Amino acid sequence: MIKFSGIAAAGGISVGPAYKIGREEFVVPREPITDQDIPVQIQLFEEALIKTRKEIVELQKRIAADMGQDEAEIFDAHLLVLEDRMLIEDVISRLKKEHFNVAFIFSEVLKKYIDVFSKIEDEYLKERISDINDVGKRVLRNLLGKQRLAFDDLKEKVIVVAHDLSPSDTAAMHKKNVSGFVTDIGGKTSHTAIMAKSLEIPAVVGLQDITLKIKTGDMLIIDGSTGVVILEPDEATLAVYQEEEKKLKGITERFFAVKDEPAITKDGKSVVINGNIELPEEIDSIKMHGGTGIGLYRTEFFYMNRKGLPTEEEQYEAYRSVAEKVAPCEVIIRTVDLGGDKFLSQLQIPVEMKPFLGWRAIRFCLARPDIFKTQIRAILRASVHGKLKLMYPMISGLEELQQANKIVGEVKQELADKKLAFDKDIKIGAMIEVPSAAITADILAKEADFFSIGTNDLIQYSLAVDRTNEKVAYLYEPAHPAVLRMVKGIIEAGHRAGIPVAMCGEMAGEPAFAVMLLGLGLDEFSMPPQVIPELKYIIRSVTMKQAQDIASQALLLSTGKQVEEFSQRKLKEIIG
Repeated sequence: MIKFSGIAAAGGISVGPAYKIGREEFVVPREPITDQDIPVQIQLFEEALIKTRKEIVELQKRIAADMGQDEAEIFDAHLLVLEDRMLIEDVISRLKKEHFNVAFIFSEVLKKYIDVFSKIEDEYLKERISDINDVGKRVLRNLLGKQRLAFDDLKEKVIVVAHDLSPSDTAAMHKKNVSGFVTDIGGKTSHTAIMAKSLEIPAVVGLQDITLKIKTGDMLIIDGSTGVVILEPDEATLAVYQEEEKKLKGITERFFAVKDEPAITKDGKSVVINGNIELPEEIDSIKMHGGTGIGLYRTEFFYMNRKGLPTEEEQYEAYRSVAEKVAPCEVIIRTVDLGGDKFLSQLQIPVEMKPFLGWRAIRFCLARPDIFKTQIRAILRASVHGKLKLMYPMISGLEELQQANKIVGEVKQELADKKLAFDKDIKIGAMIEVPSAAITADILAKEADFFSIGTNDLIQYSLAVDRTNEKVAYLYEPAHPAVLRMVKGIIEAGHRAGIPVAMCGEMAGEPAFAVMLLGLGLDEFSMPPQVIPELKYIIRSVTMKQAQDIASQALLLSTGKQVEEFSQRKLKEIIG
């Protein structure tokens, strides 16, 4: 028995035989070409790019429908690589200059890009090498007519062992006989780790040379919560982990047994549990996991990876479809949150030094009322087909909220003048995700029908932490006392004004914080669909008095680590 320690990437335990995947290396022939061959080679390159783009877009759609849009957005980076004019022009220029076949030229340019990124000190940017590599291999496969790795032929549950797995490879495991995976390289911020969590299979990464020590068929235990991998365990160890694996499955079954029950505490306090989506196809997943409505409908997808802006009619049809499918439950549509890490090439938005603090979200919408009004018209027209609500992202002060409401008022008048139907009483809310909005929540509450706390940005801005930067990611603490005090203040300000307060950031889907947030008075939780059954189970297992006591005690603690440990301990006491 040999034990290895790596990086815990996705929780859970898996026991089973190893299935080792060799590193995919392409032998690309170097063939001289003539001037007459160049147009044909350029055409081959363009066709390979088009085919690769089609593959990635189809993969995005499938991942969005099955796992959620957050995971599908991972492939936005792949599409950007395909559209990189510098890379494309470099290939064509060298093709004309060096007179070798395009597959060889492309592989050489790819090597140059990977070499440049590997020399960058920033760990997060280094990990983006896997994105470039993944796209490059797809293009090379299409240029050379090769087939990609498939998991369809697996006859039994296996644990995949690989040097590295691209996001595409990880996505291909979905609904196949893969019960977990381990890799030589990778980190917590790698896209492979993110995909593993969405697949709900355990994963351990960063094991350095595990592929040299394991062969196909070896018995493995992987613990994705602790980062431990055990090769050829003895009978006693195997029995312990098999029992633990069985317990975890039993717990999951307990969660799913109550997924269709109401989210109501033992003493009768009812809360709303919604799902976050970006594509209409994700609605099925929300219903399957027991969600009621949609607490965050992201709309950036309409604007990304396309040549032109979405039309009013295109948006109207999508919003109408979602409203009808979810009725009579609510759908909260967030107006477009472009900027930050979401770029639009067709609008020629200038590159900013600090994009997350720049021209984005509601700031962009107020500066481009033509784009904003098109979306508002589509939402208002669709509002008669269900229970739609409207929500603005990144409100930082009262003036922004008033300006946005003024534009909505203008659009309402335009529709009324044209005798077009819309919900005249549609509820309009503000996302509270900027510290200035959290501190002035009492002022904003007078102009909003509801609040939704966006913890992802609120935590990042409040703690001055870029959570994608591995050097400071440890400082990103949802349970930091400053964050808890802000959340408490936002909820209290909303309730004093008589408006409900929701949370749609990742913190809302963290089981360890569920009871504490309930005790702080949160009215609605919105989260990825996969987490809904567990949150329902937790809420149905506690009384409001217990939750309030836990929240009060948590607020007295001094560090985020103390709060997290305390919350986890209390959660175990409640649900066993």
